[in-house]
Amino acid sequence: MAHLYDERNEAVKRMLRMLITSAKKTKTKVGICGQGPSDFPDFAQFLVELGIDSISVTPDSLLRTIKAIAEVEAKVPSVDGVKA
Repeated sequence: MAHLYDERNEAVKRMLRMLITSAKKTKTKVGICGQGPSDFPDFAQFLVELGIDSISVTPDSLLRTIKAIAEVEAKVPSVDGVKA
């Protein structure tokens, strides 16, 4: 079944965007665990751009994912000196 599912599908990304946006409006923390951010650094970057609060990744992808997230966080504007 895994070959049928791609978390980077636009429908999945749209739902995640809606979830994170709604959670931010109510000041609710949002985190994700799963294979997606571990397998696809661009997916982890997408989540960071949306403002997700936490991402769990597999140990073998930790450094690669941290690097990808750092690239995005360097571009995210800050609000009152705090990264959004």
